[in-house]
Amino acid sequence: MRQTAPVHARSALFDVYGDHLRSRGGRAPVAALVRLLAPLDVTGPAVRTAISRMVRQRWLEPVRLATGPGYALTDRARKRLDDAAVRIYRTRETPWDGQWDLLVLDTVAQRSARDRVRTGLGFLGYAPISDSTWISPYSSPEVGTVLAAEGAEFARFSARDDDPAGRAAQAWDLDALGAAYAGWLAFATKLVSDPASVLDGVAIDSDDERAFAVRSTMVHEWRKFLFTDPGLPPDLLPGDWPGHAAAGFFAEQASELLPAASRFVDECLTTSAHEHHTPDPSGDRR
Repeated sequence: MRQTAPVHARSALFDVYGDHLRSRGGRAPVAALVRLLAPLDVTGPAVRTAISRMVRQRWLEPVRLATGPGYALTDRARKRLDDAAVRIYRTRETPWDGQWDLLVLDTVAQRSARDRVRTGLGFLGYAPISDSTWISPYSSPEVGTVLAAEGAEFARFSARDDDPAGRAAQAWDLDALGAAYAGWLAFATKLVSDPASVLDGVAIDSDDERAFAVRSTMVHEWRKFLFTDPGLPPDLLPGDWPGHAAAGFFAEQASELLPAASRFVDECLTTSAHEHHTPDPSGDRR
């Protein structure tokens, strides 16, 4: 078995669509999706169950491809993955203007809805500084959608303060986040230098497939920082910030592994064209 936490099929699908399929038309046959997730130790039934769930949540939509049933990203999913890619690969071009995006929320009555609001805003890069007030260094266009889904009314402002670094330290646990980056770097270094020790028990048939598995596992673990790190500007971070070294290693290795990983993706997409049609897991053909 893998020497990491199990990769959830839904998260792995988001990773594959965001990292590879988004630039290939944002669609793929079911057979190719099953093949792509196999090196990540995700079974075919788990892939099909995750696809069905993502269709219900309007992240994917069924399409009829020349090779059989397939699934395409919805506009909502494309927007989410475009924004996630900027944060994952640290390609934001606009420097911070010194202003916080500040949200003041009305009370959300149901606890389950409050939990979903907290998770949704956290993913978009916001942190609470009080029960009703959230801040982020950057404005996310998805805020309205996330809050409207829970019936949460809010007001939005741009705000400055006299001690932005202190405000960041108040809103985010930078000690814990820094430790998480150091832990990720240790894990990723081992993954790249000795893949077999991390991907133990997963059947790998080629060097390209191994590169895909290593890169996908690295991206999967790195993607978790989307929930904890809003991408704070450098001037809000400690000078010896562990995230800098981690980000440098991620960028270098992701780039180095990409050509071989891409060959494996293209092979899976090509091979699926010659396979028998796979039953539609959602049961909802359009």
